[in-house]
Amino acid sequence: MDNNSTSNRKRIYAKEEVCIGCRLCEVHCVVAHSQYKNDIVKAYKKSPQRPLSRIIVEETRPVSFGLQCRHCDDPKCVKSCITGAMQQDPDTGIVTNDESRCIGCWTCILACPYGVIKRDFKGRKVASKCDFCIDLGGNPACVKNCPNEALYVDEVRISNDGGSKEKGGTIK
Repeated sequence: MDNNSTSNRKRIYAKEEVCIGCRLCEVHCVVAHSQYKNDIVKAYKKSPQRPLSRIIVEETRPVSFGLQCRHCDDPKCVKSCITGAMQQDPDTGIVTNDESRCIGCWTCILACPYGVIKRDFKGRKVASKCDFCIDLGGNPACVKNCPNEALYVDEVRISNDGGSKEKGGTIK
């Protein structure tokens, strides 16, 4: 592998210069994780337990951007999970939470350096985070439905020293 090769690992990135803070990414995330996958009204009004949005729009005028799980190379949430519910796919790097194993201890929330894992107090009281819409074939609903293309998926560049080339530098 050369010093700037790509892997099959992808991440969602935000372009704050074109984000208008419309929060449609949040809306479509809720719909994608509801029982009504293609109906916004039913997802919001008919779902007995409306899921949390797994993306958060940070807004400090004039800057706004979507923030979600970074699917870290070395995820602290996975290491801190006492039940093994937080798992990282070794091939894609996508970090998911197996809700059937999660006991709601919130250790992952404390360990996440980005603050993007949320408490879901409805239903089973489990941790909720971006899962890259793996149930939708890994085509994240937030990215697909952003009207300004302020969110996009890009491959992570892996360097020989084990770090990944992110926008703006190398993360180890």
